[in-house]
Amino acid sequence: MEQPQANFSLMKQLIFASNNIHKADEIRALLNNGFEIITLKEAGIDIDIPEPHETLEKNASEKSTTIFKITQKDCFSEDSGLEVAALHGAPGVRSARYAGDTSNATDNNMLLLKNMRDISNREAQFKTVISLILNGEEIFFEGTCKGSIAYEPSGVDGFGYDPIFIPEGHNQTFAELGLSVKSKISHRKNAIAKMNDFLQSIK
Repeated sequence: MEQPQANFSLMKQLIFASNNIHKADEIRALLNNGFEIITLKEAGIDIDIPEPHETLEKNASEKSTTIFKITQKDCFSEDSGLEVAALHGAPGVRSARYAGDTSNATDNNMLLLKNMRDISNREAQFKTVISLILNGEEIFFEGTCKGSIAYEPSGVDGFGYDPIFIPEGHNQTFAELGLSVKSKISHRKNAIAKMNDFLQSIK
């Protein structure tokens, strides 16, 4: 009976292999079950982890395994992308760098809207893949959120493609709906919920 409790104590703190404070805040709001989520900066790790792969799964794994090798501590990473049906899944794995390696969210949004200018099929989905390394074992969790691409940006909340993504069942963008709604239906929420269920099941 004592060994499982010892293992659980190791899980109380999870290093999030990112310094994206927006994602960290969103995950903290979702994983509200006693686990402490710390960013790389908070863990005292100053490293820029490359994302060279062609799939979200491999990029997520690259980040988590890199941090595990450095710290030997329980950690997780995520890679997310926006997949647009009419663009054959683009921007996908290059979502953060869609308009170039030095692009920002506004650049990416403007390029996507330009490429969608004469396209009536606006179907799209956000996808998140989480790589969790727990006691040296890697486990994957996936979540999606279906929706459509707006014709112009709208809203001031959120980040990334939130101003131009309208989730299924709504007529406003994520940036208009705000975190209180996004945290209930997002791709990241769905992936985190699966990881949460797993962590709770092995308490």
